[in-house]
Amino acid sequence: MSDTLPSAPGAAPWHGTTILSVRKGAQVVLAGDGQVSFGNTVMKSNARKVRRLPGKGAAKGGEAGDVVAGFAGATADAFTLFERLEAKLESHPGQLTRACVELAKDWRMDRYLRRLEAMMAVADSETTLVLTGTGDVLEPEDGIVGIGSGGSYALAAARALIDRDDMDAEAIARRAMHIAAEICIYTNDSITLESL
Repeated sequence: MSDTLPSAPGAAPWHGTTILSVRKGAQVVLAGDGQVSFGNTVMKSNARKVRRLPGKGAAKGGEAGDVVAGFAGATADAFTLFERLEAKLESHPGQLTRACVELAKDWRMDRYLRRLEAMMAVADSETTLVLTGTGDVLEPEDGIVGIGSGGSYALAAARALIDRDDMDAEAIARRAMHIAAEICIYTNDSITLESL
């Protein structure tokens, strides 16, 4: 899915977002840049595209933090998806994959949700997934995910760094995001990072 989103006729398309998830050892990190662009103008440089969600303890009033999620796409659409994912996590506590599959079903089948322009990367202590509006729930085989306009740059950089013994998941994610920011004009180095 492109980060160039449909807009009103004659209006410049929205661009932005690099989301990267790196899993190494017992640590998983989700990082996102802060830039939101409209055409050739940077509208905001410190957007927060990564957040913590309740996970295993959701049904019992658990605190946010068991699941991390990041989005690429339209902001209002992403907040809708965050809310829907939270509801699915409450219905299926401790079952990230099932919650994501249920969200993907709704996303694909529901007339309103089908129009949402976003992708999500989500992770808990055991699983990393990518969700799309076409009903995809994908688990990477290497534990590394990159989505958004700079996602492929960050993904390539993280894969190149993953075998370094002197770098943990957070160091890899930070370095890969900085590399993506140097290449992708819709990505900046104002990085939000959440780790489990």
